[in-house]
Amino acid sequence: MSPTAARITAVDTFDIRFPTSRELDGSDAMNPDPDYSAAYLVLRTDTADGLEGHGFTFTIGRGNEVQVAAIEALRGHVVGRTVDEVCDDPGSVFHDLIADSQLRWLGPEKGVMHMAIGAVVNAVWDMAAKRAGKPLWRLLAEADPEWLVRQIDFRYITDALTPEEALELLRRGKQGAEERIARLLARGFPAYTTSAGWLGYSDEKLTRLAAQAVADGFRQIKLKVGADLADDVRRCRVARSAVGPGIRMAIDANQRWNVDEAINWTRRLAEFEPYWIEEPTSPDDVLGHAAIREAVAPVKVATGEHVQNRIVFKQLLQAGAIDVLQIDAARVGGVNENLAILLLAAKFGVPVCPHAGGVGLCELVQHLSMFDFVALSGTTDDRVIEYVDHLHEHFLEPVVIRRGHYTAPTAPGFSAAMRPESIARYTFPGGTFWAADLDREKGHAA
Repeated sequence: MSPTAARITAVDTFDIRFPTSRELDGSDAMNPDPDYSAAYLVLRTDTADGLEGHGFTFTIGRGNEVQVAAIEALRGHVVGRTVDEVCDDPGSVFHDLIADSQLRWLGPEKGVMHMAIGAVVNAVWDMAAKRAGKPLWRLLAEADPEWLVRQIDFRYITDALTPEEALELLRRGKQGAEERIARLLARGFPAYTTSAGWLGYSDEKLTRLAAQAVADGFRQIKLKVGADLADDVRRCRVARSAVGPGIRMAIDANQRWNVDEAINWTRRLAEFEPYWIEEPTSPDDVLGHAAIREAVAPVKVATGEHVQNRIVFKQLLQAGAIDVLQIDAARVGGVNENLAILLLAAKFGVPVCPHAGGVGLCELVQHLSMFDFVALSGTTDDRVIEYVDHLHEHFLEPVVIRRGHYTAPTAPGFSAAMRPESIARYTFPGGTFWAADLDREKGHAA
């Protein structure tokens, strides 16, 4: 290893929070007042071109400082590594981080520390894609299948997916890949929107936004449910009237119910033809999801945004507990673990419809779905990416939606970089927005 090789020189972290609770954007039955937040990091290097890697994980306000501290605890694992090492083999960072014998006690592979690992790993992939001059989805889709398999940790999942099976799936995905890339660049990837369905919105706002979603080309919307049954019946009736019978309408309980409640509540809402019920109970309850799925069919069961690792996803698939698998770009251990989850879904033939309800999640997860389309599933049938119309203006490469489809990113990287002015304004508590907000509170108190 050359002593003059370019290296990662710093990991800068930021506690970034947006005041979304003030308009009830993002509100649901479990989270009535979220302030969408990002525990954000930048990997700095001493390369001549100033190459950087940006990553983050998503929270909803209080406690974001804990998530930032967890990222900072990983600094020693990445500072000093060569840029060539981490870009040529991002899996080396992933494997080292999840193998740290002392950090593992804080999980293992779950919770705040695992999400911190995912943020760092995603920043490494952002750097690798930038160095390659490709958007991440294309870097992954065009990668050598053997190299991709080496990026994956198969511990605890070989009873469901072996490296040999993963390699065969990826080799098979090379057939027709160039045609699918062309199709993706021309048409984009189907989206659905949750922007109309936040629980705190009035019926008037729900009606207006749902009708606008259909006019904008979306063929599926989603409503938050679970706080009050009579209220949910009314809101579902309002939404179905606004969009008509030909538009899919999903509902999302955000883990609010016990198993029996989930069954009874979903059956009561079945008259409005919900396409899926999302997170009907605890994300850890594999058998509960299986029981709900059997009882509420033909309404589909979807979950994943709070599933903590590939092992739980494996069990959900083995138990036949879900119809729709919802990966999250910032919940598990980053791109490497999401590759394993996408391969598991492909093995079991279950469609992937990612969660993206949060700051920056749309920007990230579009890349994973596009890779899945090009290199694994080969289809967009019954596959949609969630879209929420919030906070995209804070990113250097924001998502672009046309006629209800995500436009395929063409800029190199993982679309993770925030605008410097947004970081300066919304860093908590010293950013210009929050400092002024604190001054106003002091003035009122006086």
